[in-house]
Amino acid sequence: MQENVVVVVAGGVPLRPDVAVLVPENARVFAADGGVAHALALGLRVEAVIGDLDSAAQADIDEAAAAGARIDRHPVAKDATDLELALEEAVALDPQRVVVLADAGGRLDHLLSLLLLFGSARFAEPRLDAQVGRALVHVIRDERSLAGEPGELVSLLPLHGPARGVRTEGLVYPLADETLEPGSSRGVSNVFAVAEARVSLASGVLLAVRPGAEEGETK
Repeated sequence: MQENVVVVVAGGVPLRPDVAVLVPENARVFAADGGVAHALALGLRVEAVIGDLDSAAQADIDEAAAAGARIDRHPVAKDATDLELALEEAVALDPQRVVVLADAGGRLDHLLSLLLLFGSARFAEPRLDAQVGRALVHVIRDERSLAGEPGELVSLLPLHGPARGVRTEGLVYPLADETLEPGSSRGVSNVFAVAEARVSLASGVLLAVRPGAEEGETK
C-alpha cells in the first residue's frame, strides 16, 4: 500500500534540484509563500499556496493557480510563519508522513523556528522528515529506524525538554536508557555503524540530524 505523504516546500533560498527525489510520485504538495517558486522549479504540481504571499512573485502564483492550486492568502500581520500555517494544513489532512523541503541558508531566526516547530505536539501524529539544505532531519517520538551509510554522522538533539530513556542500536556510540538534556552536546556527532540504526526513547522528542558529508564534523 502506498504511503500517504504531504510535502511542504518552504520559501527562502532556492532548493537544490536533487531534493525532488524525496517527493513520492503521488504526494500532495503545499507551498509556503515563496516556496511556490521552488516547487515549480522542481517540476512539482502544487495543490495549495499558503501564506501572506509577500515573498511570492505574482507570476508564480498565477502559474500555480492556472494549474489548479488553491491560493490561501493570510494577512501580513499574523501570529505564525507561512511555513507553520502550511504545516498545520498538511497535518490536518491526516497523512502518514509529512516531508518538509527547506534550505539552511537565509534567515537564522526562520531556520531555528522551523526546527523548533518540528517538536510541537501539534505535529506529533504524522511521521515528520525534512531536507534542510544538505541535512536530513527526522523527528523521533517513541522509536524510529533510520537507514544510512556506515560512517555517516547523525546527531540526536532533544527538543522542548529532556529526552529520557534514549536507547540506540547500530550506532558507534551507543546510548542505553540515557537522558539527553537541552543545552548539552551529549548526542552530537554519533556515527552509523551499520546500514540501519534504531533509536527509541521513553519520553520527549528528538531530532535526528544527518548533516551530510560536506558539512559533517567530528567531536
